[in-house]
Amino acid sequence: MEPRNNVTEFVLLGLTQNPEIQKILFVVFLPIYILTMGGNLLIVVTVVSSHSLRSPMYFFLAYLSVMDAVYSTAVSPKMIIDLLYEKKTISFRACMSQLFIEHLFGGAEVFLLVIMAYDRYVAICKPLYYLVIMRRRTCILLLVVAWVGVVVLFFVPCIFMYVRPVCTFSIDKTITVFFTIITPMLNPLIYTLRNKEMKNAMRQLWRRKDGPAKH
Repeated sequence: MEPRNNVTEFVLLGLTQNPEIQKILFVVFLPIYILTMGGNLLIVVTVVSSHSLRSPMYFFLAYLSVMDAVYSTAVSPKMIIDLLYEKKTISFRACMSQLFIEHLFGGAEVFLLVIMAYDRYVAICKPLYYLVIMRRRTCILLLVVAWVGVVVLFFVPCIFMYVRPVCTFSIDKTITVFFTIITPMLNPLIYTLRNKEMKNAMRQLWRRKDGPAKH
């Protein structure tokens, strides 16, 4: 039998090889990641804790925040930590896990945004039938459709993309950073934190937390 070379780890090139720029990127990306996690977790806690946010819209917004948090965590911590180390490697299993989680949650988020657009369409165009059409069972079914859809429509093209001939484009790195770090931070600001009902629920949650301490 011929000897086989099994791949056990990959060497990560990173965004830049300049140590000074790597330190600057660490200082920039770490607060962005912390803000991303804090904002998304705050939204989830607020929706779960507040009885005034029981509509389908907030149900979907909470799941969007969960997806953003998991999607960002799949890649960002490893990338940020590697900015401080000279040797940047990742095991084969860890790399495959990152790819799976990133494509699963990133693709599901696309489907979820389509579902949220349909939810708003029903609320605006058919307000009298909104609660009848968008029942909790329907919302859960739409989430299942999103998860199944991403497996069918995203993973198959991704398999073909990753088996193509190897070629490196610097713009690919910039686009990856934008989608894995910047976008999950902006989603809470765009879709949720500008919402008046959400902000009122957060204030009530904060008062409820501080209330017992005053007595």
